[in-house]
Amino acid sequence: MLNWIPITSTEQVDAIIERSKNIPCVIFKHSTRCSISTMAKFRLENDWNYKDSEIEAYFLDLITYRQISQSVAESFQVYHESPQILLIKDGECVYDASHLDITVAELNECFQDSSPL
Repeated sequence: MLNWIPITSTEQVDAIIERSKNIPCVIFKHSTRCSISTMAKFRLENDWNYKDSEIEAYFLDLITYRQISQSVAESFQVYHESPQILLIKDGECVYDASHLDITVAELNECFQDSSPL
């Protein structure tokens, strides 16, 4: 089961950077007005196969927290897209995807290509 941690402040972005030095973190940027974003979120939740002790999953509502979304893009030097998923390890974004490329299978591949969890 995927237990989302909501992002509601820019300070949390800094905390995620620090936290990712101990455990990989995923940030899912979700537009509540977009059907593709809803589909991507559903697919993540349906296929999620990680334990909370393996990866932390953060959820950002782009409509409510636009400024935080800007902070995420700047902090991790990624182009803003919606929906979007970012994998943060050791303080850096090591993978990002958007729209229908957002899948648990892609995250699994990313973990296989990099250092183990």
